[in-house]
Amino acid sequence: MLNRVWPALFLLAFFSCIYQAINGHPEVLAATVEACFKTAKSAVEISLGLVGVLCFWLGLFQIAEKSGLTDRLAWVLTPLFQRLMPEVPKGHPAIGSVTLNMAANMLGLDNAATPMGLKAMRDLQTLNPNPEVATNAQILFLVINTSSITLIPVSVFVYRAQMGAAEPASVFLPILLTTAASTLVGLLTVAWIQKLKLFDRVVLAYAAAFALFMAVLISLVVGLPPTALSERSALIGNLAIFAVIVLFLLAGWRKQVPLYDAFITGAKQGFELAVNLIPFLVAMLVAIAMLRASGVLDAFLSVLAMGFSWLGLNTDFVPALTTAIMKSFSGSGARAMMLETMQTYGVDSFPALIAAIIQGSSETTFYVLAVYFGAVGIRYERYALACGLLADFASVVVAILIAYWFYH
Repeated sequence: MLNRVWPALFLLAFFSCIYQAINGHPEVLAATVEACFKTAKSAVEISLGLVGVLCFWLGLFQIAEKSGLTDRLAWVLTPLFQRLMPEVPKGHPAIGSVTLNMAANMLGLDNAATPMGLKAMRDLQTLNPNPEVATNAQILFLVINTSSITLIPVSVFVYRAQMGAAEPASVFLPILLTTAASTLVGLLTVAWIQKLKLFDRVVLAYAAAFALFMAVLISLVVGLPPTALSERSALIGNLAIFAVIVLFLLAGWRKQVPLYDAFITGAKQGFELAVNLIPFLVAMLVAIAMLRASGVLDAFLSVLAMGFSWLGLNTDFVPALTTAIMKSFSGSGARAMMLETMQTYGVDSFPALIAAIIQGSSETTFYVLAVYFGAVGIRYERYALACGLLADFASVVVAILIAYWFYH
């Protein structure tokens, strides 16, 4: 997909510059070329600025993995997935790998989540009577992955901190509420199609526990004005981050994990990750900067704004839609759109806050589908893509509504 989208961005910028030069505005061409070089330098600076925070968190995540926290959370989730995947025999390895993947995703352990997700898909494939067609269990697993419920969205906090946000964790509650809504939409859609028995006592117990958790969070912010909402979200987010740090360390200490050595091992991965991000950020940020300098991006947003204005809606959220549109197609592209929005409007601006919520509340549907199904040779995804995109749409709508509640 990106092999088509990425060069198209440059072509759009080029033709826009030629059109404007012919119509008496040749300065646009110089501004667009300047944006290319300036943004390439900025992309490298952003990537290198992430080294410290990524080293710290990946070091902590290494301790969490060694201490068995992921295994413990998987044990808690196993009874639920036994009901949601009735065609998977009790005790089959697929249930264990699925729950491990979910646990790693919830804890933000991306380096562990993807390999475990691929293993889970392979385990589910062993039960597939038609290897080229996705089974019900594989579709459910993929849709839950694309909705990507994450308790601690560390990556978004990291980028907000790097861009100079006053309170990087202020988007904690909005992201949690949004990702919960998108996961719920995806799960209910698949359950309706597959006719799953959601009124099972075990499923209802998990649903009640989750509803109670969300009700407690909402009760902490309901009735507060926008300024106080943002402050309360930042307080809860910072408290949650500090609690997670202490939890990881205590879990490692209890299991007699060599904490310092484990941390250093994980931190080395953080340095490698930050450096490896440079080509991706350069590629996408330069393309987007040239689109904006050439006037294409602003024209596109103006058309969207006119459409929403005609419907009688407030249009302050429109600049964040570039992240929303790109999110389903490319994770690196959406990340670049989010960073570009932060640079253009300010990291704590309303559009940048919405972009951060969208970025942290869902996964890249087309990428997840291609990687997970492609790894086991599935060619016919049935309704998996439609359900995944519906969950993505829900996350965008809810992100916008919650942002107006918290920040507007």
